[in-house]
Amino acid sequence: MVSRVIPVEDFDLVIFGATGDLAHRKILPGLYRRFIAGQIPETAQIIGAARTRQDDATFREQVRAAVAEFGGVAADEPQLDAFLSLIGYVPIDATGEGGWSELKSRVRPGAVHAFYFSVAPSLFGDIAQRLAGHGIADANSRIVVEKPFGRDLESARALNATLAQHFTEEQIYRIDHYLGKETVQNLMAVRFANILFEPLWKAEYVDHVQITVAETVGVAGRGSYYDKSGAIRDMVQNHMMQLLCLIAMEPPYHFDPNAVRDEKLKVIRALEPVGPDDIVRGQYQANGDGTSYIEDAENPDSRTESYVAMKVRIANWRWQGTPFYLRTGKKLRARTSEIAITFKEPPHSIFDEGVPKADQLVIRLQPNEGMNLKVMIKEPGPGGMRLVQVPLDMTFAEALGADGADVPDAYERLIMDVIRGNQTLFMRGDEVEAAWAWTDPIIQAWENGKARPEPYDAGSSGPEEALRLLHRDNRRWREIRA
Repeated sequence: MVSRVIPVEDFDLVIFGATGDLAHRKILPGLYRRFIAGQIPETAQIIGAARTRQDDATFREQVRAAVAEFGGVAADEPQLDAFLSLIGYVPIDATGEGGWSELKSRVRPGAVHAFYFSVAPSLFGDIAQRLAGHGIADANSRIVVEKPFGRDLESARALNATLAQHFTEEQIYRIDHYLGKETVQNLMAVRFANILFEPLWKAEYVDHVQITVAETVGVAGRGSYYDKSGAIRDMVQNHMMQLLCLIAMEPPYHFDPNAVRDEKLKVIRALEPVGPDDIVRGQYQANGDGTSYIEDAENPDSRTESYVAMKVRIANWRWQGTPFYLRTGKKLRARTSEIAITFKEPPHSIFDEGVPKADQLVIRLQPNEGMNLKVMIKEPGPGGMRLVQVPLDMTFAEALGADGADVPDAYERLIMDVIRGNQTLFMRGDEVEAAWAWTDPIIQAWENGKARPEPYDAGSSGPEEALRLLHRDNRRWREIRA
């Protein structure tokens, strides 16, 4: 199966922070892959903008190096040269007046204008003000803003208000790369394009849901930033909240950006407060030759969590009584992100040998994106009706081609959606504020208390207390494995 590539219209994309890590690792290599796939027109412009003073040729060589290192495909020199011909660069002062006149002269009238804010949130307001003040952005322009979008409800509201001074909500694309993953979008297709699952997608048939985002890396190199954030701000409030919403939302009336986001917002507003007995915080400690969190953060008194697990309840008719268990952490046993929906066991077993196990739908976000459905079948061979659970597996790399090369990276897909003007996979301002309104009391309780996070060994599955969070409900976490 080969994915169908639909070219986008002519555009000018300006990347603020173009010399930064995100631009070099994800944005620019992703644009190259979309170019060689035939999705980006040869008339498009991609303009880097940053404080560094350099010319177009110097920046193009930086892009060439980024594509070679992070492109994930063999660089074809004629194609790469053609892509680099789209690249320009403007030295710019985000908080001053330098460079804005030159940028205005490069942005073409008539093309789609998109401005990617790959910079610190403290610069969002300055850049938005100057884009509007210099007449660079117009009513049809789009801006892309990266997380963190605030660090609490008050700061999120302030950022929304600042951007709203110069851009409408329809022009603002708050990007969360998890929503660009093929499997996440397929979750909506599985639910709403098949009659098989949707009638069972409720508390009557679903025993519980587990959402896991596990990482093997620590915070070394970004410890000072992470120590002001922690796992709940870095992962739960945004990435995991979005996954929870897609699992729990009601069917929208249409696959329309605001219709989808209306239903996600309803889920966030229906979340019950999380009490202290339903949440576990952890902090990794050295195990063997590795370093501990407090060493990586360079803060021996840190009470910031590198791991969090919680039991979440949704107060609505569909999910009353079905718990959602969320966990995420650094320096865990394996790098994996998955959603596991465990259905209830059959109410009565007619078999003498073997008790049917609960069916389970597992959605893998990384690595090896795909889904598998665990169902009961008869074990082959004579001698009675012996039951065994087997997975019906759909790994995208196998289903979509020998190496999965046709599956675009999340950033590739999301940037193309920006050019198309499709906001379905981007967060709306009221979504962000509602998520902070739910998260803030949890963070405030931690900051007001004196308890330190539970220690856990690097390379483990997390603190022991997190295991008890499920054991007391007669459930178990799924094993963390790649």
